[in-house]
Amino acid sequence: MSQASQLSPELARGLVQLARALVAAARNWTLYPPEHPAVSASVARLSDAIRQSTQGAIFSIGITPDTLLVEGVAADQAQSSIAEASALLHDRDLLQITFIGDVPQDAVHAFLRMISLDADERRRRGGPAQIWAAAGYPSIALEQIDYEKVLAREEGEVPEPSKRDNLWRSIVLSISSAQPTVFDEDAQERLLAISGSIPDIGDLVTAASATKCAMDGSPMITSQAATVLAAYRYLASIASVKAPDRVSEVMNNIAAASNQLDPHVVVQLLQSQDDVQGSTMSGFAGAFDDAKVAQLLATALAMDGRASDRLATIFNTIAPDDDRKRRVLTLTRSLLSETDFGKGGQFQTLWTSMEELLVSYNDKPFVSEAYRSALDGIAGRAERMAASPLPPELQEWMSSLGQENVRALSVQMLIDLFAIETDATRTNEIVEDMKGLAEDLLMAGAYEDTNAVIAALSKRAGSQSGVGRDASRQALDRLGESLALLETVSLADDLDDATWDTVLEIVKNIGPSTVSALAGIAAAEHETLGSRRAAAAIIGFGKMAVSRLAPLIGDERWFAQLTGASLLGAIGTADAVPLLQPLLRKSDPRVARAAVAALGKINDPAAARAVQTVLRAATGALRDAVVDALVAERDPRVVPLLGRVIADSTPLGKDHEMVVAMIDALATVGSDSAMPVLVTASRVKRLFGGRKVRTLKEHAVDAIVRIGGLKAAAALDDLLLSGDRALKKIVAQRRH
Repeated sequence: MSQASQLSPELARGLVQLARALVAAARNWTLYPPEHPAVSASVARLSDAIRQSTQGAIFSIGITPDTLLVEGVAADQAQSSIAEASALLHDRDLLQITFIGDVPQDAVHAFLRMISLDADERRRRGGPAQIWAAAGYPSIALEQIDYEKVLAREEGEVPEPSKRDNLWRSIVLSISSAQPTVFDEDAQERLLAISGSIPDIGDLVTAASATKCAMDGSPMITSQAATVLAAYRYLASIASVKAPDRVSEVMNNIAAASNQLDPHVVVQLLQSQDDVQGSTMSGFAGAFDDAKVAQLLATALAMDGRASDRLATIFNTIAPDDDRKRRVLTLTRSLLSETDFGKGGQFQTLWTSMEELLVSYNDKPFVSEAYRSALDGIAGRAERMAASPLPPELQEWMSSLGQENVRALSVQMLIDLFAIETDATRTNEIVEDMKGLAEDLLMAGAYEDTNAVIAALSKRAGSQSGVGRDASRQALDRLGESLALLETVSLADDLDDATWDTVLEIVKNIGPSTVSALAGIAAAEHETLGSRRAAAAIIGFGKMAVSRLAPLIGDERWFAQLTGASLLGAIGTADAVPLLQPLLRKSDPRVARAAVAALGKINDPAAARAVQTVLRAATGALRDAVVDALVAERDPRVVPLLGRVIADSTPLGKDHEMVVAMIDALATVGSDSAMPVLVTASRVKRLFGGRKVRTLKEHAVDAIVRIGGLKAAAALDDLLLSGDRALKKIVAQRRH
């Protein structure tokens, strides 16, 4: 269990953001050319993360294989971004990275270019610190590992292979753990030395497999064979990289060392479907004499009680000539005759069938005559094709093997498998595979293929029942919050319309969990194409997006709050009112106006009460500003709210001025839907109402006249016929 980090919460969050941005930028640098929009966006985010972490001061990060350190305190290894960033930097031979003051984007570009160098090239040039010193960017300082030991090895220092020191024990433990292992330089040199010694190879595999025993101490043959095979694989692969001229010698040593192993383990090893290298079998054939082969064969036959096709293939490889087959089979029968298996009454019958299979094994039952003839004539056809013009279909054939076609085929196969799978456990596993594939496709820019995968998950998630429904919904939610989606929507400014339509379809299929990623793009201080696209996508989710916009409302930046208010107003549901109300009290007038305008578009009593409260508290210029915010866009959706404010007020009492302002606002909006409200306001009566009554009537009639149109004319005609004397007089005056 990893120990919890002792870093402060603020520092821990900053380090996680920096690590996440670094990993994303490094990945994009390897996937795309430097001028690609994805690279530019990720570099900008990395620069911003560095700036927020350093705050213009000096900030150092220590590097270990597993985590990052700040002043000797380890970060939380449970954070995947911390683990990925530490592994990334450690693999580049870095011990510490220090940011000094403001780091320009040119320096970030140069740093990403340096860490993407090939390992051999980086070390040939003296390591990352040496390369960086020559680059001339003082805002970043690097410390690297000590290359003295590496140089000493290059000068001829070779470790003693038989030395059973800590390094030996570490290698044995790594192999026996059955986990994929990346050996460091010291371990690789020791393994290369071991590969040159037959006894040391035997000791290594014996020590590594010795722990693979049951509780009663009996050997677990399959596990021991798997461990031996893993050791052989490491020896062969390291030899092929570090000493390719010695590969043949190493393979012969491996085969010879197998003589020291338990025959049962060797048989299991030979029957394994996983081979270390193509020459392993031939190496065994040269290392085993007839007696050894017979002993192995007798062991296998006694274990299985029969001869399998796989065993026949192995036997044919070890003893390819008929004479040796006969000699080995004679010895094998002699050995089996002394066992219980050989003494059984059915042995003779079984032996005849086994002997026939082992001696005359061929692939005829599995290969048709037509296919065999095609294989036999392939060389001649190749010669004829080389001498003749290429077929016109060649380009089409080759394109079918291209990366895009192969990728599309893989996508379709996974979708089809998902569609036909009925087992719940397996379906959930496929869902995870599809989620991972979707992230990879997004990062690669394969949006059409991504959309196919997402659509399949979305269809299953929207079903009423069925296996994988809940897992699909959860996978889509995680995709909406993934770094891959954030990287994708960050390109909204740069994608053409057709490509953005595909991305938008992906966003819709994933669902409202994408709102957080989109909100970060929409919240721009200066409107861009990307911010407009992101805002439209959020609005498209309607009511489901409201609660996910809370982070924008709580953001300290004024333009983020303004964006949140605008989006909530465009969505226009009652659920948005509680989020908008706090913005009415903001000191920034731009945010307050946006909140008022948003409330004006929500046809709900709660929105009307919120606006009414503001209007009652405001006077003079402040009230005018609120009214202007309501009618600035002349949106007919504000008419119901203005009508509710008027209806819930006391026009001849304390709310007189506010009601007059609302009537004038209806005139400014200029919508026919305001006619009923205005007609009702014009008919207000009160004994001894005096000036207030006349003012309301005048403003209501003026508003009807300003709106104009057939409905306004009809309303005025009706007021002339049925209005009181004062109202008729006002209408007659306004008409002339």
